[in-house]
Amino acid sequence: MAGILRAASFAVVSWSANRLDIFSLGPTNNLLHNFWNGTSWQPAWEDHGGIFSSSLSAISWGTRRLDIFGRGTDLAAWHKAFDSGDLGWQNGMDSIGGTFASELVPISWASDRLDVFGIGTDSAMYHNSWNGDMWESSWGSLGGVFTSAPAAVAWGPNRLDVFGLGTDQAMYHQSWNGQSWQSEWERHGGVFTSAPTVVSRGVNRLSVFGIGTDNSMYHKAWDGSWAASWESLGGSFSDVRVVSWGLNRLDVFGLAAGGIQHRVWDGSAWQREWDDLGGAESSDSQSQSQSRSQSSSSRSVASSVPSPNDVSVAATAVTQSTGLSNPGTSTGGSTQSASTPSQTGSDADARGAPRFLTAIAFGLCGWIGSIVFA
Repeated sequence: MAGILRAASFAVVSWSANRLDIFSLGPTNNLLHNFWNGTSWQPAWEDHGGIFSSSLSAISWGTRRLDIFGRGTDLAAWHKAFDSGDLGWQNGMDSIGGTFASELVPISWASDRLDVFGIGTDSAMYHNSWNGDMWESSWGSLGGVFTSAPAAVAWGPNRLDVFGLGTDQAMYHQSWNGQSWQSEWERHGGVFTSAPTVVSRGVNRLSVFGIGTDNSMYHKAWDGSWAASWESLGGSFSDVRVVSWGLNRLDVFGLAAGGIQHRVWDGSAWQREWDDLGGAESSDSQSQSQSRSQSSSSRSVASSVPSPNDVSVAATAVTQSTGLSNPGTSTGGSTQSASTPSQTGSDADARGAPRFLTAIAFGLCGWIGSIVFA
């Protein structure tokens, strides 16, 4: 499984038991792929070409189905699909248009259904969907003014929940109920230094996480109504990831100065302490964490002991755009046929390469899963 990979963009997905597909950016920001077939990794990485300017996202909505998204150097959204029951890997890649300042975030709530979110160059949230036959002809603006990449989840058929940080660093939320988006962004307060992370642990259940300006991890839950305030889980972190593998089960991971820490919700209570999983943070990550901590004081107008529940922050209104248009100066969001993302333009990721990258390490006699933060 040797290869030359960039340490800043892994995406891992599974479409069935004992099957893993890993995607990474190669040395020229090209798309690379490897997979575990239940017995072994492939001896060489597949090169699918392209030149990307953001981290990659991958999702599977069914057995033997893969969809990969990334931002091209033209800042548009690009997509590649695999369907072993159809044609295998599609030839080239599709441009879905738009002009983005963040990575793309895909979710799926049904077979052959995809919803993709990203932050436009005008800082608004944009959405496009695949209905099984085609993409929408243009990206729909959900409005807002955001300073983080989006987080999105579906807890049931035709239900979408999306989150982002506003210019006041507070958490904002928008939902799709199967017929329409809510009329405006819902402000959940807080003052955060990390992009949101959200997971569903069951029907009509949401758990949202972020890092406060005191570097503690904060959590807010929805179980038909929102909790009254943000719950502090303590710790001192620069980023957070969460996964749910069963009803009312949450496993939360935080990136601390000494490595990864882990805490569990068992359906009734949080375990008392954080477990230290080790894996010391790299010097680059430490520098980024220190820089984030230093810059947070200038962004926040919170009290001397900052907390997401601090209501003294003067909120900057998150505006609601009207109409359906493409992000920024995009001239069209319809699907275009092309072999690879554009090879011209900026290679900068304005709003966030992934804070942690999921990697999988396997031994000769079995495999060990590990989460790598970057």
